[in-house]
Amino acid sequence: MISPDAHSLFGRHHHSSISRRGFLAASGTGLLGLPGALGTSTAFSAVTEGPTTPATAKSTILFFLCGGASQIDTWDLKPDAPAEIRGEFRPIETSAPGVRLCEHLPLTARQAHHLAVVNSIDATDPTNSHLGYYRQLTGHPLDPRTIFVVGERRQQRDDWPFMGSVVSAKLPQRGLLPNAISYPWVPESATDIRAGQFAGKLGIEHDALYLTGKVEEPLKFQAPALVLDSDYTAQKLQNRRTLLRELDQSRRELEQFRETQIWQRHQERAFSLLSSAATADAFDLSREPEKLRDRYGQNINGMGLLLARRLVEAGVPFVTVFWMPDRARAEKLNCASAGGWDTHGNNFQCLKEMLLPQFDLGFSALLEDLSDRGLLDTTQILVTSEMGRRPKIGDPRSGGLSGAGRDHWTYSLTNLLAGGGIKGGQTYGTTDKYGEYPADRRCTPGDITKTVYHSMGIHDLSAIDNQGRPYDLQEHGRPLLELF
Repeated sequence: MISPDAHSLFGRHHHSSISRRGFLAASGTGLLGLPGALGTSTAFSAVTEGPTTPATAKSTILFFLCGGASQIDTWDLKPDAPAEIRGEFRPIETSAPGVRLCEHLPLTARQAHHLAVVNSIDATDPTNSHLGYYRQLTGHPLDPRTIFVVGERRQQRDDWPFMGSVVSAKLPQRGLLPNAISYPWVPESATDIRAGQFAGKLGIEHDALYLTGKVEEPLKFQAPALVLDSDYTAQKLQNRRTLLRELDQSRRELEQFRETQIWQRHQERAFSLLSSAATADAFDLSREPEKLRDRYGQNINGMGLLLARRLVEAGVPFVTVFWMPDRARAEKLNCASAGGWDTHGNNFQCLKEMLLPQFDLGFSALLEDLSDRGLLDTTQILVTSEMGRRPKIGDPRSGGLSGAGRDHWTYSLTNLLAGGGIKGGQTYGTTDKYGEYPADRRCTPGDITKTVYHSMGIHDLSAIDNQGRPYDLQEHGRPLLELF
């Protein structure tokens, strides 16, 4: 919910004063439908005819398992492989014949009739690193010429846009809330601004609204630049607006008119969001019955998924829940993942004692809740991660075999899809006997991204760059129509 005790909208940010980038990112930059970026002209052509398979999704919920989830210990187990490959976990039967999941996902197994398990995704990255973040979120591989530090790459203006930004730009605004909302990562944190989360060449006005959260306060989600101090009144807020207008009058003399115009519109949108009861209501998880909150799990990730359902009900087309790690608990369990899915060491204990139970509770609740409310046909769900884990146990960085960890593995990973016209109870594609590489129905993150767009009825992916040249936002890839 929007917290009255957070920093003022125009006060100190969590790093310093609010930057223009921070204000735009936190003020609903995907909701204006403005053509173009700051200094970039972007336009879209008329909608073209798409594939005949009907699209039913009005919203998408992207659940991103930050760190790199181990596909071979969750959705693509290899029980007949040697012990040093298959690991400790066994598969169990589910509500869908032929779909088997890890024994530590019993609640998700009961919802498997809603799931399409895509096991054959090839997201090969030459660095075999967390740069997979970019590929999964945009559908595009990174240009190696833009990588200056191995395993690290920050946002650049001409990056390919985040899929949520494309949805935001292509669909009409439905109400006061932005078309794309992401949480609970802080968008300007030094460690969490990895490329792929932002609108890139589409323009900053199509960035998602970023909410933040804390493990210690799972019911509270807030936009850093859209909160007021407790002593703010409506009149004080109006006084701030008047002052800003005076400052903007001076700014016009120093900046290009078009950039100033976009900035002013973002400010107006921020004030509208702040003054709207609907905004506060959408973020207020205390309105949900405690029994339902317990069903999701009253932790930051479970409540993030519950909030996603509320935002879908409020008409938000694209909601992203980034897995937030519980670092304190991870330290107690001696996890080498800092509470995320980057299980370089103690992979099996981290999964069994922390990651899988929390995921199982929240994700199964989301499927069940959406289905019970009749929302699953119109809500597409995608679970992905920046990479998979190496099938062979033993990462040199965590003591080799004795460390019981799994290294990065971009050469195959699994995605889960449900709702939005997706046929549940199916497995799409296979990997080889050791789970190392796709063996059948190989597909790419570009195919998954195209599938998301198709499910939402977005078939025209044309855009115009700042030189007036047309380009395709997702030229490579095809929608996996077999899933529908």
